[in-house]
Amino acid sequence: MDYHHLMNLNCYIEFCGLTEPETNCLRLYFARCKTEETAEDLIIGDTVIKNTYPIIIDKDLPVLQLDFESYIAYSVTNESFTSWDEYEQFEGKAFRIYTKSRYLDFIKEHTFAALVCVDVYPPFRHYGIVCLNHIINIVSTDTPKITEIYKQQ
Repeated sequence: MDYHHLMNLNCYIEFCGLTEPETNCLRLYFARCKTEETAEDLIIGDTVIKNTYPIIIDKDLPVLQLDFESYIAYSVTNESFTSWDEYEQFEGKAFRIYTKSRYLDFIKEHTFAALVCVDVYPPFRHYGIVCLNHIINIVSTDTPKITEIYKQQ
């Protein structure tokens, strides 16, 4: 499986965590989710929203592990503090590649990666992953390696 395959997935994604297994290497874990088949009423304060379908991790599917051999920068943001931005351009659904973004602008402004990558490294890309509770941004010259981690039964 490659990242372009992930870009076409049509499901919710839950961020499970990350680690740096070696210096400046990044490993991220994601679970695919599904909606429950039985509706529930959702109570928020004094408001009742009828017939909602909870989103849960699909335990029948393997966890997705993404490994970047190196990165320029990454960020994890609470999705509650983000908003839609017409400025940004990307391909994909939950897994995205941005051609124009505020995060790319930040990287170009606050690092010298744009200068170094032209002469020394391959071009870098902005990978974005929109999860149920998190927004993950990674800028890297590497394409991530994707591994499916099957759970012990």
